[in-house]
Amino acid sequence: MMKQKHVALTLVASLFTIAACSSPTSSDNTGKSSGENKKLEVSVSILDRGQVASDEGTYESNRTTKYISEKSGINVKWVPILRTESTKKLNTLIAAGEAPDMMWEFGRDYMATLKEQGAIQPIDEYIEKYSTSYKAYLKAHPELKPYTMFDGKTYMATSARGIDAIANHGMWIRQDWLDKLGLKAPTTMDELVTVMRAFRDKDPDGNGKNDTLGAAFNYNYTGIIQAMYASNKSNWYLDNDKIVYGGLTDRYADVLAQLKLFFDEGLIDKEYITDKNFQKERQLFVTGKAGIYFASWNIGAEYRELKQNVPNSQLVPLEPVSTKYGKFGLYQEPPANRLIVFNKDMKNPEAAIKLLDWWIDKNWFNVRFGTEGVHYKLVNGVPQTIDAEKNKKETIYAPEYAVLDQWSPKPEDFAVMAATDAISQEYAKVQGESLKVAMKNKYRRDIPFNPTFPELSETSTSFGPLSDDIETKVITGGAQYSPQWGMEQLRKEWKRLGGDNVDKLAQDWYQKNVKGK
Repeated sequence: MMKQKHVALTLVASLFTIAACSSPTSSDNTGKSSGENKKLEVSVSILDRGQVASDEGTYESNRTTKYISEKSGINVKWVPILRTESTKKLNTLIAAGEAPDMMWEFGRDYMATLKEQGAIQPIDEYIEKYSTSYKAYLKAHPELKPYTMFDGKTYMATSARGIDAIANHGMWIRQDWLDKLGLKAPTTMDELVTVMRAFRDKDPDGNGKNDTLGAAFNYNYTGIIQAMYASNKSNWYLDNDKIVYGGLTDRYADVLAQLKLFFDEGLIDKEYITDKNFQKERQLFVTGKAGIYFASWNIGAEYRELKQNVPNSQLVPLEPVSTKYGKFGLYQEPPANRLIVFNKDMKNPEAAIKLLDWWIDKNWFNVRFGTEGVHYKLVNGVPQTIDAEKNKKETIYAPEYAVLDQWSPKPEDFAVMAATDAISQEYAKVQGESLKVAMKNKYRRDIPFNPTFPELSETSTSFGPLSDDIETKVITGGAQYSPQWGMEQLRKEWKRLGGDNVDKLAQDWYQKNVKGK
Protein backbone atom coordinates (compact mmCIF):
# COMPACT_ATOMS: atom_id res chain seq x y z
CA MET A 1 0.00 0.00 0.00
CA MET A 2 8.23 0.68 1.05
CA LYS A 3 15.44 3.39 0.83
CA GLN A 4 16.33 2.88 -2.57
CA LYS A 5 17.98 5.40 -4.84
CA HIS A 6 16.24 6.46 -7.98
CA VAL A 7 16.85 3.73 -10.51
CA ALA A 8 17.63 4.24 -14.13
CA LEU A 9 14.33 4.28 -15.89
CA THR A 10 15.15 2.51 -19.11
CA LEU A 11 14.73 -1.10 -20.04
CA VAL A 12 18.02 -2.89 -19.58
CA ALA A 13 19.86 -5.62 -21.32
CA SER A 14 18.56 -8.21 -18.88
CA LEU A 15 16.15 -9.24 -21.61
CA PHE A 16 19.10 -11.03 -23.16
CA THR A 17 19.05 -13.43 -20.22
CA ILE A 18 15.50 -14.41 -21.08
CA ALA A 19 16.14 -14.37 -24.78
CA ALA A 20 18.96 -16.80 -24.21
CA CYS A 21 16.57 -19.19 -22.51
CA SER A 22 14.58 -19.57 -25.69
CA SER A 23 17.31 -19.21 -28.28
CA PRO A 24 17.91 -22.18 -30.61
CA THR A 25 21.48 -22.55 -29.34
CA SER A 26 20.75 -22.97 -25.62
CA SER A 27 19.98 -26.32 -24.03
CA ASP A 28 17.67 -27.30 -21.21
CA ASN A 29 18.26 -30.11 -18.71
CA THR A 30 16.66 -32.68 -20.99
CA GLY A 31 19.47 -32.30 -23.46
CA LYS A 32 17.11 -30.94 -26.12
CA SER A 33 17.69 -27.50 -27.59
CA SER A 34 15.24 -24.91 -26.31
CA GLY A 35 14.26 -24.13 -29.87
CA GLU A 36 12.42 -27.46 -29.94
CA ASN A 37 10.42 -26.52 -26.87
CA LYS A 38 7.50 -24.19 -26.32
CA LYS A 39 7.95 -20.72 -24.87
CA LEU A 40 8.39 -20.82 -21.08
CA GLU A 41 4.99 -20.69 -19.33
CA VAL A 42 3.88 -19.87 -15.82
CA SER A 43 0.57 -18.93 -14.14
CA VAL A 44 0.41 -16.10 -11.60
CA SER A 45 -2.34 -14.82 -9.29
CA ILE A 46 -3.39 -11.17 -9.61
CA LEU A 47 -5.56 -9.16 -7.22
CA ASP A 48 -8.77 -8.02 -8.88
CA ARG A 49 -9.68 -4.58 -7.53
CA GLY A 50 -12.26 -3.94 -10.24
CA GLN A 51 -10.08 -1.36 -12.02
CA VAL A 52 -9.84 -2.80 -15.55
CA ALA A 53 -12.31 -0.98 -17.81
CA SER A 54 -14.29 -3.22 -20.16
CA ASP A 55 -12.71 -1.74 -23.27
CA GLU A 56 -9.27 -2.36 -21.75
CA GLY A 57 -9.98 -6.08 -21.50
CA THR A 58 -9.97 -8.18 -18.35
CA TYR A 59 -7.55 -8.96 -15.55
CA GLU A 60 -6.55 -12.04 -17.59
CA SER A 61 -5.84 -10.09 -20.78
CA ASN A 62 -5.15 -6.38 -21.22
CA ARG A 63 -2.41 -4.09 -22.54
CA THR A 64 -0.22 -4.75 -19.48
CA THR A 65 -0.48 -8.54 -19.59
CA LYS A 66 0.35 -8.51 -23.30
CA TYR A 67 3.36 -6.29 -22.67
CA ILE A 68 4.72 -8.66 -20.01
CA SER A 69 4.37 -11.78 -22.16
CA GLU A 70 5.90 -10.05 -25.18
CA LYS A 71 8.85 -8.38 -23.45
CA SER A 72 9.72 -11.06 -20.90
CA GLY A 73 9.66 -13.93 -23.38
CA ILE A 74 7.51 -15.87 -20.91
CA ASN A 75 3.91 -16.81 -21.54
CA VAL A 76 2.18 -15.66 -18.35
CA LYS A 77 -1.33 -16.86 -17.53
CA TRP A 78 -2.99 -14.54 -15.00
CA VAL A 79 -5.49 -15.87 -12.45
CA PRO A 80 -7.62 -13.03 -10.99
CA ILE A 81 -8.41 -13.18 -7.28
CA LEU A 82 -11.05 -10.78 -5.93
CA ARG A 83 -9.24 -8.47 -3.50
CA THR A 84 -11.90 -8.62 -0.81
CA GLU A 85 -11.91 -12.44 -0.84
CA SER A 86 -8.30 -13.14 -1.81
CA THR A 87 -7.27 -15.79 0.72
CA LYS A 88 -10.67 -17.48 0.56
CA LYS A 89 -10.42 -17.76 -3.23
CA LEU A 90 -6.82 -19.01 -3.13
CA ASN A 91 -7.83 -21.65 -0.56
CA THR A 92 -10.61 -22.81 -2.88
CA LEU A 93 -8.26 -23.06 -5.87
CA ILE A 94 -5.65 -24.91 -3.81
CA ALA A 95 -8.22 -27.40 -2.50
CA ALA A 96 -9.40 -28.04 -6.06
CA GLY A 97 -5.85 -28.48 -7.38
CA GLU A 98 -6.33 -25.46 -9.64
CA ALA A 99 -4.10 -22.89 -7.94
CA PRO A 100 -1.64 -20.91 -10.10
CA ASP A 101 2.09 -21.69 -10.12
CA MET A 102 2.93 -18.41 -8.40
CA MET A 103 0.64 -16.98 -5.73
CA TRP A 104 1.11 -13.78 -3.79
CA GLU A 105 -0.39 -11.88 -0.92
CA PHE A 106 0.86 -9.35 1.61
CA GLY A 107 0.31 -11.43 4.76
CA ARG A 108 3.12 -13.61 6.08
CA ASP A 109 0.64 -15.31 8.41
CA TYR A 110 -1.34 -16.59 5.46
CA MET A 111 1.78 -17.91 3.72
CA ALA A 112 2.68 -19.73 6.95
CA THR A 113 -0.71 -21.45 6.77
CA LEU A 114 -0.03 -22.55 3.18
CA LYS A 115 3.37 -23.86 4.24
CA GLU A 116 1.86 -25.86 7.11
CA GLN A 117 -0.71 -27.31 4.69
CA GLY A 118 2.08 -28.40 2.35
CA ALA A 119 0.61 -26.28 -0.47
CA ILE A 120 3.86 -24.43 -1.25
CA GLN A 121 7.54 -25.34 -1.54
CA PRO A 122 10.97 -23.95 -0.66
CA ILE A 123 12.63 -21.99 -3.47
CA ASP A 124 16.30 -21.69 -2.42
CA GLU A 125 17.41 -24.30 -4.94
CA TYR A 126 15.58 -22.63 -7.82
CA ILE A 127 17.04 -19.20 -7.00
CA GLU A 128 20.53 -20.66 -6.88
CA LYS A 129 20.10 -22.61 -10.11
CA TYR A 130 18.17 -20.22 -12.37
CA SER A 131 18.49 -16.67 -11.02
CA THR A 132 21.01 -13.91 -11.66
CA SER A 133 19.35 -10.55 -11.01
CA TYR A 134 16.99 -11.55 -8.20
CA LYS A 135 19.79 -13.43 -6.43
CA ALA A 136 21.94 -10.28 -6.56
CA TYR A 137 19.00 -8.17 -5.36
CA LEU A 138 18.56 -10.35 -2.27
CA LYS A 139 22.23 -9.93 -1.37
CA ALA A 140 21.80 -6.17 -1.61
CA HIS A 141 18.71 -6.28 0.66
CA PRO A 142 19.50 -8.54 3.63
CA GLU A 143 16.71 -6.86 5.65
CA LEU A 144 14.19 -8.85 3.61
CA LYS A 145 15.56 -12.26 4.53
CA PRO A 146 13.66 -12.84 7.82
CA TYR A 147 10.36 -12.17 6.08
CA THR A 148 10.95 -14.78 3.38
CA MET A 149 11.87 -17.78 5.52
CA PHE A 150 10.23 -20.58 7.47
CA ASP A 151 12.28 -23.17 9.34
CA GLY A 152 15.54 -21.94 7.86
CA LYS A 153 14.38 -22.28 4.24
CA THR A 154 13.30 -19.60 1.76
CA TYR A 155 9.62 -20.00 0.87
CA MET A 156 8.86 -16.52 -0.43
CA ALA A 157 10.23 -14.10 -2.98
CA THR A 158 9.75 -10.39 -2.32
CA SER A 159 11.09 -6.90 -2.93
CA ALA A 160 11.52 -3.96 -0.57
CA ARG A 161 8.61 -1.60 -0.19
CA GLY A 162 9.09 1.98 -1.24
CA ILE A 163 8.08 4.65 1.27
CA ASP A 164 4.75 5.08 -0.51
CA ALA A 165 4.06 1.38 0.02
CA ILE A 166 5.14 1.32 3.67
CA ALA A 167 2.60 4.08 4.27
CA ASN A 168 -0.85 2.55 4.05
CA HIS A 169 -3.85 3.82 5.98
CA GLY A 170 -4.74 7.49 6.12
CA MET A 171 -7.38 9.94 7.34
CA TRP A 172 -8.67 13.00 5.49
CA ILE A 173 -10.81 15.94 6.61
CA ARG A 174 -12.76 18.71 4.89
CA GLN A 175 -10.82 21.85 5.89
CA ASP A 176 -13.54 24.01 4.33
CA TRP A 177 -16.08 22.44 6.70
CA LEU A 178 -13.82 23.05 9.70
CA ASP A 179 -13.39 26.69 8.65
CA LYS A 180 -17.10 27.23 8.09
CA LEU A 181 -17.97 25.86 11.54
CA GLY A 182 -15.07 27.61 13.29
CA LEU A 183 -13.44 24.35 14.33
CA LYS A 184 -9.82 23.22 14.55
CA ALA A 185 -8.51 19.88 13.29
CA PRO A 186 -9.03 17.31 16.08
CA THR A 187 -5.97 16.01 17.94
CA THR A 188 -7.66 13.69 20.46
CA MET A 189 -10.38 11.07 20.13
CA ASP A 190 -12.80 13.24 22.13
CA GLU A 191 -12.13 16.16 19.78
CA LEU A 192 -12.63 13.86 16.79
CA VAL A 193 -16.07 12.87 18.08
CA THR A 194 -16.95 16.55 18.70
CA VAL A 195 -15.98 17.46 15.13
CA MET A 196 -17.92 14.50 13.68
CA ARG A 197 -21.02 15.58 15.63
CA ALA A 198 -20.69 19.11 14.26
CA PHE A 199 -20.34 17.77 10.72
CA ARG A 200 -23.51 15.74 11.25
CA ASP A 201 -25.60 18.48 12.88
CA LYS A 202 -24.53 21.92 11.68
CA ASP A 203 -25.21 21.79 7.94
CA PRO A 204 -21.57 22.22 6.84
CA ASP A 205 -22.46 21.97 3.15
CA GLY A 206 -24.96 24.82 3.55
CA ASN A 207 -27.85 23.22 1.67
CA GLY A 208 -30.33 23.60 4.52
CA LYS A 209 -30.85 19.83 4.78
CA ASN A 210 -29.93 17.34 7.47
CA ASP A 211 -27.99 15.13 5.06
CA THR A 212 -24.34 15.15 6.15
CA LEU A 213 -22.30 12.62 8.14
CA GLY A 214 -19.31 12.82 10.42
CA ALA A 215 -17.33 10.35 8.32
CA ALA A 216 -17.29 7.90 5.45
CA PHE A 217 -14.67 5.22 4.88
CA ASN A 218 -13.27 2.35 2.86
CA TYR A 219 -12.22 -1.13 4.04
CA ASN A 220 -9.49 0.39 6.28
CA TYR A 221 -12.06 1.86 8.69
CA THR A 222 -11.83 -0.57 11.61
CA GLY A 223 -8.07 -0.96 11.16
CA ILE A 224 -7.64 2.81 11.53
CA ILE A 225 -9.57 2.90 14.81
CA GLN A 226 -7.64 -0.17 16.03
CA ALA A 227 -4.29 1.46 15.20
CA MET A 228 -5.11 4.60 17.19
CA TYR A 229 -5.67 2.36 20.22
CA ALA A 230 -2.59 0.24 19.37
CA SER A 231 -4.72 -2.89 19.27
CA ASN A 232 -4.82 -4.03 15.67
CA LYS A 233 -6.36 -7.43 14.99
CA SER A 234 -3.65 -8.21 12.45
CA ASN A 235 -0.89 -7.94 15.08
CA TRP A 236 0.35 -9.47 18.32
CA TYR A 237 1.56 -7.13 21.06
CA LEU A 238 3.87 -7.33 24.05
CA ASP A 239 2.47 -6.64 27.50
CA ASN A 240 5.14 -6.96 30.21
CA ASP A 241 7.13 -9.29 27.97
CA LYS A 242 4.06 -11.45 27.39
CA ILE A 243 2.73 -11.79 23.85
CA VAL A 244 -1.00 -11.06 23.35
CA TYR A 245 -3.23 -11.23 20.25
CA GLY A 246 -4.37 -7.72 19.24
CA GLY A 247 -8.08 -8.55 19.26
CA LEU A 248 -7.93 -9.75 22.87
CA THR A 249 -6.01 -6.92 24.57
CA ASP A 250 -7.70 -4.77 27.22
CA ARG A 251 -7.36 -1.87 24.77
CA TYR A 252 -9.58 -3.67 22.28
CA ALA A 253 -12.62 -2.97 24.47
CA ASP A 254 -12.02 0.72 23.74
CA VAL A 255 -11.90 -0.01 20.00
CA LEU A 256 -15.31 -1.67 20.19
CA ALA A 257 -16.67 1.19 22.32
CA GLN A 258 -15.51 3.76 19.78
CA LEU A 259 -16.97 1.91 16.79
CA LYS A 260 -20.22 1.45 18.73
CA LEU A 261 -20.43 5.16 19.55
CA PHE A 262 -19.93 6.16 15.89
CA PHE A 263 -22.73 3.77 14.92
CA ASP A 264 -25.18 4.52 17.74
CA GLU A 265 -24.94 8.28 17.24
CA GLY A 266 -25.33 8.09 13.47
CA LEU A 267 -21.96 9.77 12.92
CA ILE A 268 -21.52 7.28 10.08
CA ASP A 269 -23.99 5.69 7.68
CA LYS A 270 -25.61 2.79 9.53
CA GLU A 271 -26.05 0.74 6.38
CA TYR A 272 -22.29 0.22 6.04
CA ILE A 273 -22.58 -3.27 7.53
CA THR A 274 -24.21 -4.48 4.28
CA ASP A 275 -22.06 -2.29 2.00
CA LYS A 276 -19.58 -5.10 1.32
CA ASN A 277 -17.54 -3.30 -1.36
CA PHE A 278 -17.86 0.14 0.30
CA GLN A 279 -19.24 1.69 -2.89
CA LYS A 280 -22.00 3.55 -1.03
CA GLU A 281 -19.43 4.88 1.45
CA ARG A 282 -17.26 6.07 -1.41
CA GLN A 283 -20.24 7.77 -3.04
CA LEU A 284 -21.14 9.56 0.19
CA PHE A 285 -17.65 10.97 0.35
CA VAL A 286 -17.12 11.99 -3.30
CA THR A 287 -20.53 13.70 -3.43
CA GLY A 288 -19.59 15.85 -0.43
CA LYS A 289 -21.78 14.28 2.23
CA ALA A 290 -19.09 13.25 4.75
CA GLY A 291 -16.54 15.45 6.52
CA ILE A 292 -13.88 12.85 7.34
CA TYR A 293 -12.65 9.97 5.21
CA PHE A 294 -11.10 6.96 6.94
CA ALA A 295 -9.25 5.40 4.03
CA SER A 296 -5.74 5.31 2.59
CA TRP A 297 -2.99 7.93 2.50
CA ASN A 298 -3.30 8.06 -1.31
CA ILE A 299 -6.84 8.65 -2.61
CA GLY A 300 -6.24 10.24 -6.01
CA ALA A 301 -9.41 8.97 -7.71
CA GLU A 302 -11.69 10.00 -4.83
CA TYR A 303 -10.01 13.41 -4.56
CA ARG A 304 -10.56 14.04 -8.25
CA GLU A 305 -14.24 13.04 -8.08
CA LEU A 306 -14.85 15.15 -4.98
CA LYS A 307 -13.33 18.22 -6.69
CA GLN A 308 -15.43 17.60 -9.79
CA ASN A 309 -18.60 17.27 -7.70
CA VAL A 310 -17.78 19.95 -5.11
CA PRO A 311 -15.25 22.34 -6.70
CA ASN A 312 -14.83 24.49 -3.57
CA SER A 313 -14.05 21.54 -1.29
CA GLN A 314 -10.71 21.60 0.52
CA LEU A 315 -9.49 18.17 1.55
CA VAL A 316 -6.39 17.81 3.74
CA PRO A 317 -4.67 14.87 5.45
CA LEU A 318 -5.47 14.40 9.14
CA GLU A 319 -2.97 13.05 11.64
CA PRO A 320 -4.04 10.15 13.84
CA VAL A 321 -5.53 11.42 17.08
CA SER A 322 -4.37 10.47 20.55
CA THR A 323 -6.33 8.26 22.95
CA LYS A 324 -5.89 7.65 26.66
CA TYR A 325 -3.12 5.21 25.68
CA GLY A 326 -1.08 7.83 23.83
CA LYS A 327 -0.58 8.65 20.17
CA PHE A 328 0.21 6.00 17.57
CA GLY A 329 0.61 6.02 13.82
CA LEU A 330 -1.89 4.44 11.47
CA TYR A 331 -1.05 1.13 9.83
CA GLN A 332 2.35 1.01 8.14
CA GLU A 333 3.61 -2.05 6.34
CA PRO A 334 6.77 -4.03 7.20
CA PRO A 335 9.71 -3.70 4.74
CA ALA A 336 8.85 -6.75 2.63
CA ASN A 337 6.35 -6.02 -0.13
CA ARG A 338 4.29 -8.70 -1.90
CA LEU A 339 5.14 -12.20 -0.73
CA ILE A 340 5.32 -14.60 -3.68
CA VAL A 341 5.14 -18.36 -3.13
CA PHE A 342 5.53 -21.32 -5.50
CA ASN A 343 2.79 -23.93 -5.77
CA LYS A 344 4.11 -27.33 -4.70
CA ASP A 345 2.75 -28.72 -8.00
CA MET A 346 4.52 -26.10 -10.13
CA LYS A 347 5.74 -27.66 -13.37
CA ASN A 348 8.27 -25.07 -14.49
CA PRO A 349 10.13 -23.29 -11.66
CA GLU A 350 12.67 -21.99 -14.20
CA ALA A 351 9.96 -19.86 -15.86
CA ALA A 352 8.93 -18.47 -12.48
CA ILE A 353 12.49 -17.51 -11.53
CA LYS A 354 13.14 -15.96 -14.94
CA LEU A 355 9.99 -13.85 -14.48
CA LEU A 356 11.27 -12.68 -11.08
CA ASP A 357 14.60 -11.76 -12.70
CA TRP A 358 12.83 -9.88 -15.48
CA TRP A 359 10.67 -7.87 -13.07
CA ILE A 360 13.47 -6.87 -10.71
CA ASP A 361 15.71 -5.86 -13.65
CA LYS A 362 13.93 -2.49 -13.86
CA ASN A 363 11.27 -3.87 -16.21
CA TRP A 364 8.82 -3.29 -13.38
CA PHE A 365 8.98 0.39 -14.31
CA ASN A 366 7.28 0.14 -17.70
CA VAL A 367 4.84 -2.40 -16.29
CA ARG A 368 3.86 0.07 -13.58
CA PHE A 369 3.83 3.31 -15.58
CA GLY A 370 3.00 2.26 -19.15
CA THR A 371 4.65 3.48 -22.34
CA GLU A 372 7.01 6.43 -22.42
CA GLY A 373 5.67 9.15 -24.72
CA VAL A 374 2.14 7.73 -24.41
CA HIS A 375 1.46 7.54 -20.67
CA TYR A 376 4.38 9.51 -19.25
CA LYS A 377 7.47 11.53 -20.06
CA LEU A 378 10.60 11.52 -17.94
CA VAL A 379 11.43 14.71 -16.01
CA ASN A 380 14.69 14.40 -14.06
CA GLY A 381 14.21 10.65 -13.99
CA VAL A 382 10.65 10.91 -12.65
CA PRO A 383 7.68 9.79 -14.79
CA GLN A 384 5.31 12.66 -15.46
CA THR A 385 1.74 11.81 -16.46
CA ILE A 386 0.79 13.11 -19.91
CA ASP A 387 -2.99 12.67 -19.72
CA ALA A 388 -4.62 11.91 -16.37
CA GLU A 389 -7.92 10.74 -17.87
CA LYS A 390 -6.11 8.40 -20.28
CA ASN A 391 -4.02 6.93 -17.47
CA LYS A 392 -7.07 6.58 -15.25
CA LYS A 393 -8.29 4.01 -17.75
CA GLU A 394 -5.10 2.53 -19.20
CA THR A 395 -2.60 2.36 -16.32
CA ILE A 396 -4.57 2.60 -13.05
CA TYR A 397 -4.54 -1.19 -12.71
CA ALA A 398 -1.00 -1.70 -14.07
CA PRO A 399 1.01 -1.45 -10.79
CA GLU A 400 -0.73 -4.64 -9.65
CA TYR A 401 1.23 -6.52 -12.32
CA ALA A 402 4.62 -5.21 -11.16
CA VAL A 403 4.71 -8.05 -8.65
CA LEU A 404 8.34 -7.27 -7.86
CA ASP A 405 9.31 -3.62 -8.07
CA GLN A 406 11.67 -1.02 -6.66
CA TRP A 407 9.51 2.08 -6.81
CA SER A 408 10.04 4.55 -3.96
CA PRO A 409 9.00 8.13 -4.74
CA LYS A 410 9.85 11.14 -2.60
CA PRO A 411 7.00 13.45 -1.53
CA GLU A 412 8.27 16.17 -3.87
CA ASP A 413 8.16 13.78 -6.85
CA PHE A 414 4.37 13.75 -6.95
CA ALA A 415 4.10 17.25 -8.39
CA VAL A 416 6.48 16.21 -11.20
CA MET A 417 4.63 12.96 -11.86
CA ALA A 418 1.17 14.48 -11.96
CA ALA A 419 -0.59 15.62 -15.10
CA THR A 420 -0.63 19.36 -15.71
CA ASP A 421 -4.39 19.87 -15.23
CA ALA A 422 -5.39 21.89 -12.16
CA ILE A 423 -6.88 19.03 -10.11
CA SER A 424 -3.90 16.75 -10.70
CA GLN A 425 -1.43 19.44 -9.66
CA GLU A 426 -3.50 20.38 -6.62
CA TYR A 427 -3.72 16.77 -5.50
CA ALA A 428 0.02 16.20 -6.05
CA LYS A 429 0.85 18.80 -3.40
CA VAL A 430 -1.71 17.35 -0.99
CA GLN A 431 -0.49 13.83 -1.77
CA GLY A 432 3.09 14.70 -0.83
CA GLU A 433 1.84 16.17 2.43
CA SER A 434 -0.30 13.09 3.06
CA LEU A 435 2.72 10.80 2.68
CA LYS A 436 4.63 12.86 5.25
CA VAL A 437 1.65 12.72 7.64
CA ALA A 438 1.28 8.95 7.11
CA MET A 439 4.92 8.38 8.11
CA LYS A 440 5.17 11.02 10.85
CA ASN A 441 3.88 8.85 13.70
CA LYS A 442 5.26 5.36 14.09
CA TYR A 443 2.76 2.51 13.88
CA ARG A 444 3.02 0.30 16.94
CA ARG A 445 4.45 -3.07 15.95
CA ASP A 446 6.01 -4.73 18.96
CA ILE A 447 7.48 -7.67 17.03
CA PRO A 448 8.59 -7.66 13.37
CA PHE A 449 6.12 -10.34 12.30
CA ASN A 450 3.45 -12.50 13.88
CA PRO A 451 3.96 -15.97 15.32
CA THR A 452 3.33 -18.87 12.95
CA PHE A 453 2.56 -22.45 13.92
CA PRO A 454 -0.20 -24.94 12.98
CA GLU A 455 -2.25 -24.63 16.17
CA LEU A 456 -2.47 -20.85 15.73
CA SER A 457 -3.54 -21.19 12.10
CA GLU A 458 -6.24 -23.68 13.06
CA THR A 459 -7.58 -21.65 15.98
CA SER A 460 -7.46 -18.35 14.05
CA THR A 461 -9.37 -19.85 11.12
CA SER A 462 -12.20 -20.89 13.43
CA PHE A 463 -12.04 -17.78 15.61
CA GLY A 464 -12.16 -15.20 12.80
CA PRO A 465 -15.83 -15.56 11.75
CA LEU A 466 -16.96 -15.89 15.37
CA SER A 467 -15.14 -12.73 16.42
CA ASP A 468 -16.62 -10.85 13.45
CA ASP A 469 -20.13 -11.88 14.52
CA ILE A 470 -19.55 -10.88 18.15
CA GLU A 471 -18.10 -7.51 17.17
CA THR A 472 -20.99 -6.78 14.79
CA LYS A 473 -23.42 -7.47 17.65
CA VAL A 474 -21.53 -5.11 19.95
CA ILE A 475 -21.35 -2.31 17.36
CA THR A 476 -24.89 -2.54 15.98
CA GLY A 477 -26.90 -4.35 18.64
CA GLY A 478 -27.69 -1.55 21.07
CA ALA A 479 -27.20 -1.27 24.83
CA GLN A 480 -27.66 -4.97 25.59
CA TYR A 481 -24.36 -5.81 23.82
CA SER A 482 -21.73 -3.77 25.65
CA PRO A 483 -18.02 -3.73 24.74
CA GLN A 484 -17.35 -5.53 28.03
CA TRP A 485 -19.82 -8.26 27.05
CA GLY A 486 -18.08 -8.47 23.70
CA MET A 487 -14.63 -8.93 25.24
CA GLU A 488 -15.98 -11.64 27.54
CA GLN A 489 -17.46 -13.47 24.55
CA LEU A 490 -14.29 -13.08 22.47
CA ARG A 491 -12.07 -14.43 25.24
CA LYS A 492 -14.52 -17.26 25.96
CA GLU A 493 -14.56 -18.35 22.29
CA TRP A 494 -10.77 -18.10 22.03
CA LYS A 495 -10.42 -20.30 25.11
CA ARG A 496 -13.01 -22.79 23.83
CA LEU A 497 -11.07 -23.16 20.57
CA GLY A 498 -7.82 -23.98 22.37
CA GLY A 499 -6.63 -20.43 22.86
CA ASP A 500 -4.85 -21.14 26.17
CA ASN A 501 -2.57 -23.61 24.42
CA VAL A 502 -2.10 -21.23 21.48
CA ASP A 503 -1.11 -18.42 23.88
CA LYS A 504 1.48 -20.71 25.49
CA LEU A 505 2.88 -21.80 22.12
CA ALA A 506 2.95 -18.16 20.97
CA GLN A 507 4.97 -17.24 24.05
CA ASP A 508 7.39 -20.09 23.32
CA TRP A 509 7.62 -18.90 19.70
CA TYR A 510 8.38 -15.36 20.86
CA GLN A 511 11.12 -16.52 23.23
CA LYS A 512 12.75 -18.59 20.48
CA ASN A 513 12.24 -16.44 17.37
CA VAL A 514 12.25 -12.85 18.61
CA LYS A 515 13.57 -12.39 22.12
CA GLY A 516 16.30 -14.99 21.71
CA LYS A 517 17.58 -13.54 18.42
